[in-house]
Amino acid sequence: MGSGTRGRHRAQLHPGAWWLWALSLGTAATRTTNPLLLALLIAVSAYVVAARRPDTPWSRSYGAFVKLALAVILVRLLFATVLGSPIPGTHTLLTLPEVPLPAWAQGIRLGGEVTAEALTFALYDGLRLATLLICVGAANALANPSRLLKSLPGALYEMGVAVVVALTFAPSLIADVQRLRAARRLRGRPDKGVRGLLHVGLPVLEGALERSVSLAAAMDARGYGRTAQVPPAVRRTTAALTLGGLLGVCAGTYGLLTAEGATYGLPVLLAGLTAALAGLRLGGRRSLRTRYRPDRWDVRAWLVVASGVAVAALLALAAARDPAALNPGVVPLVAPTLPLWPAAAVLLGLLPAFAAPDPEEPS
Repeated sequence: MGSGTRGRHRAQLHPGAWWLWALSLGTAATRTTNPLLLALLIAVSAYVVAARRPDTPWSRSYGAFVKLALAVILVRLLFATVLGSPIPGTHTLLTLPEVPLPAWAQGIRLGGEVTAEALTFALYDGLRLATLLICVGAANALANPSRLLKSLPGALYEMGVAVVVALTFAPSLIADVQRLRAARRLRGRPDKGVRGLLHVGLPVLEGALERSVSLAAAMDARGYGRTAQVPPAVRRTTAALTLGGLLGVCAGTYGLLTAEGATYGLPVLLAGLTAALAGLRLGGRRSLRTRYRPDRWDVRAWLVVASGVAVAALLALAAARDPAALNPGVVPLVAPTLPLWPAAAVLLGLLPAFAAPDPEEPS
């Protein structure tokens, strides 16, 4: 049984590959406001999640991220309706009573005309943010958070624990709510409305507090936060490399985003990344952890990451060459069209559904 468990563990995809793939799709979503391309990105992530999502509690949060994305779109449309929009338009859908505001609130209005152009612009903008949220939800549903924590460098262990606890809190909260609502339905008690929310919310918060106390006790018993003694020169070198590397990454990124810094942006970015990675490598000496059966990058992990990076790179190239196709205008109001080769590039994101191994079995 031990060899079978070890073989099954090694057969699973590295959790970092799932996050890099999903973040690459999210990066691609930020390069376009074309609703057809954004809908295609959502469909690609949903198909991969349906094909490769394991049957575990933390993997059931994808639906919650989809609902959050829909809420973001509705809130964006509501703001555009009530607060107005700077987008001019000629197709008036309705006229709300306008509230007069003082002179210091110039540029803001409450009510007034609601045009189709303003709502369309708000829909495109909200859909882009919703797509980014859904891509993050896909990573949260596909990547095992505990295995992801094991893969972090030693210098990022404490910060990684905090991030993993934050990522696993929402799925656990959703599972508690579903379990309590099912129990109330079996007892014939209401589970919806204000009354049901009050009766479900208190046990959920109580369970979250108990988990927090148990987690704190377990982390203290396992020596969380304990560090090794390193020479002062190593500490100073680590701090200098990490800080200098992060500054180099910021300067290089800024250079790539501006036309004047295009010549020095990439070299500074690469130098900053190298220095930051060297600082993290040295900082790992302070960690006293050992890794049991560490996850390794294999060919399938590289294929998954490459598919996401290819989608992000090709959509960034398409946005630079044909901005009108990836960012359709709303004045005049025209129906968006689906550009063929950017759409084909998005379909490259489906590769993990076929290249990744079967979902891991719940332990």
